[in-house]
Amino acid sequence: MSAARPRVLYVTDLAYPARGRRYGDEDVFLTSRLREHFDLALCHPLDAAALMDAYDAVVVRNSGPVLGYRKEYDAFRARALADGIRVYNPLNGKADMAGKQYLLDLSAAGFPVIPTVDRAEDLHRLPAAERYVVKPKLGADSLGLRVIPAARLADLAGLADASVFIQPCVDFAYEVSFYFVDDDFEYALYAPDPERRWDLKPYPATAADLEFARRFVDWNALGHGIQRVDACRAPDGELLLVELEDLNPYLSLDALPEESRDAFVTALTASLSRFVQGVLTPA
Repeated sequence: MSAARPRVLYVTDLAYPARGRRYGDEDVFLTSRLREHFDLALCHPLDAAALMDAYDAVVVRNSGPVLGYRKEYDAFRARALADGIRVYNPLNGKADMAGKQYLLDLSAAGFPVIPTVDRAEDLHRLPAAERYVVKPKLGADSLGLRVIPAARLADLAGLADASVFIQPCVDFAYEVSFYFVDDDFEYALYAPDPERRWDLKPYPATAADLEFARRFVDWNALGHGIQRVDACRAPDGELLLVELEDLNPYLSLDALPEESRDAFVTALTASLSRFVQGVLTPA
């Protein structure tokens, strides 16, 4: 590491056309604040592997779904692991970073997750619903997602293979996201209108809500980094996990009041400083 300020390569796709979100704006804001503490350079995800050796750490932020450049991402990941490059979030995440298999594993283990199967012979394990959701295991940003009526459930026998998973379409009251830096809860946001996923408002999380969210953060045991626990409020009032984003979660910082945004930046700066310096916190 350099004797002066740490050198950080910040990976982002500023031009990615995210639906309902402005990736570029969020990363311009974050980097403007992080520059106060780090020598910072931005690069596109396709350039990260060629540049990362010159930096003390690589921060992967709003880099977009890796489906569009899977080969290059896998090469970046393999080289970073082989060369001991510090990547934030660390590459040992067990959730979205590794695909969607964790939803099946957590569902089978009895965690509060939307019931999930991936084999035709297991379709009977799903609760009755009017509609069902079919998602690719390596999907992201709703790419490849399909919703089918219950009358066509038998048709899923041909779809239920190693590449997709199936869930009942939950008639939820709202979606809510809990944001963590390392193991610390920072803030929560929710979408009061289920039809407007990214029209977010601050959410006053209860102790029970945080116990729910922290259960998944503890399971992932990431130690460092930013995680977003996405959940939905089921008709019976229970929270169910939708996904655990541990690769490059969008933060919706523009939905926060200024003091909450500043508190998040402070927490992120402290976490990244510890990470770059190699002062690991218990996982």
